[in-house]
Amino acid sequence: MSVLGVRIYGDPVLRQKAAPIAEVNDELRALISDMRETMKAYSGVGLAANQVGVAKRVLVVDVPLDDEKRAQLALVNPKITKRAGSETGEEGCLSIPGIWEDVTRARSIRLEALDEEGRAVEVEAEGYLARALQHEVDHLDGVLFVDRLSALKRQFLRKTLEALARGEVPEGHHPPAAGGAH
Repeated sequence: MSVLGVRIYGDPVLRQKAAPIAEVNDELRALISDMRETMKAYSGVGLAANQVGVAKRVLVVDVPLDDEKRAQLALVNPKITKRAGSETGEEGCLSIPGIWEDVTRARSIRLEALDEEGRAVEVEAEGYLARALQHEVDHLDGVLFVDRLSALKRQFLRKTLEALARGEVPEGHHPPAAGGAH
């Protein structure tokens, strides 16, 4: 396992629509393992493959459900099949360091995917887990959470986003030093 470099706002791969995965195999499972390690190293709760430069439809999440339980999922070719309700909550993104904004998303969702063994799974999620899954599926479609903000809010963030696109990452948001980061 190794920690992969997280792509930052402005990198074209973040705007690519990720390609469906034809076969769940050991190579994909190795990528999933590296993505989990990367997510943990960056203290994230979700990571889509294009965030580490791989334009394939796979994501990982590790979301606290309560004080004791966590949802730790790897989903291949996820597709949201149902959305219900509406909820606004603060979001951030490993690929857009230093920016946290309120985003409105569905309160609950159902999605279909394959797990890391290639088995069909259906996931029903609400609250924080639903938000994280919607955020990561957006990544796979080339959509970033800042795209879901009002035009006024995006204008307010324009200079910060342009600085990120130039490679000016805010202090304290650089890659982790441990774990073989590259």
